[in-house]
Amino acid sequence: MKIKRRQFLKQSAIGVSGVFVGARLATAAQAKAGRFDPYETVPLGQTRMKMGRLCMGTGMRGGNRQSNQTRMGKEKFEALIKGAYDRGVRVFDLADLYGTHPYLLPALKGVPRQDLFIISKIWWREGGIPEKERPDADVVIPRFLKELGTDYIDLVLLHCVTSGKWPEELHKQMNLLANFKQKGVIRAHGVSCHSLEALEAAAAEPWVDSVHTRINPYGMSMDGPADKVAPVLKKLHAAGKGVVGMKLVGEGRLRDDDARRDESVRYVLGLGCVDILNVGFEKVEEIDDFAARVRKVPRGTT
Repeated sequence: MKIKRRQFLKQSAIGVSGVFVGARLATAAQAKAGRFDPYETVPLGQTRMKMGRLCMGTGMRGGNRQSNQTRMGKEKFEALIKGAYDRGVRVFDLADLYGTHPYLLPALKGVPRQDLFIISKIWWREGGIPEKERPDADVVIPRFLKELGTDYIDLVLLHCVTSGKWPEELHKQMNLLANFKQKGVIRAHGVSCHSLEALEAAAAEPWVDSVHTRINPYGMSMDGPADKVAPVLKKLHAAGKGVVGMKLVGEGRLRDDDARRDESVRYVLGLGCVDILNVGFEKVEEIDDFAARVRKVPRGTT
C-alpha cells in the first residue's frame, strides 16, 4: 500500500515526537512531585534572560579549535546537537578555543533563532589557538557572528581568567564588549573563571553579568576545594550574577561512577546558587542519563 509523502512525513514526525512527549510528561510529573526539572527555564542572574537549566557544552578536551565533539566529524556532531535539542536542551556553550561555532545552526536548521541561547568565549591568552595575534573584541565578535551565522550572541565571555586583577588587565576588552551589548549585538557579557582569585574579583565587578565556574563536591578540575569555592558562588549569586556550573562530572572522570555522579548533581543543585548546568555531552545517552539524575533531586535539597 502506497503512502503519500506528506502522510509519511507526518506519521514519522508523530512517532519520533512521541518519544520526547513521553520524556516531557515524565519531567512534568517529577516537577509536580517537588523535584528538579532538567529542561525548565530559569533566570540567568539579572540578565533578563531565562535559559534552560541544562546546557550542552562542546569543549571536552578542547584546544586549538578542536574538541572531542568536533573530532566526531560534522555528521555525528551535528546529530548530537540535534539530539540534544530534541530532548529539550536550548542552551549551547561554544568557544573560539573549541572551534565549534560553525556546527550549531546548520544542525538546527529551521529552528527559530529566538528559541536558542548561544554562549561563546573569546580566547585572549597566549597559545590555545593557531594564530599568534590576539585581535581585540571589536575584531573578534564580527568574526564570531559570521562563523555562527547569526546577528547576535546571547552571552560572550572572556575565556579562562585566572588573575585576581583581570578587571584591570582586560579593561579594554570589557569596554568593547559593553559597547556591543549596548548595540544589541550581544545580550550579556562575563568571564569563565579558572582560579579562586578570579572568582572573587568577578563577584565584586559590576561589569560581570554571568560567570562560568567549575563546581562539584570533589574538587575535580576546580579552582579549589568545594568548601572554598561554594561560598564565592553564593556571593556571585547574591550580587545578581548568573552562575553557570561546569565540570559537574569531573571533566568526565565520574562517567563510570553512578553514586558520585548522583551526589555531584545533588550537591550542585542543593547549593541554590548555580543557575545553569553545563555538561560536555558526547552521546545522547549521556544527556538522558544526566537529565534522569537531575529529576531525582528533591527541591530544597542542601
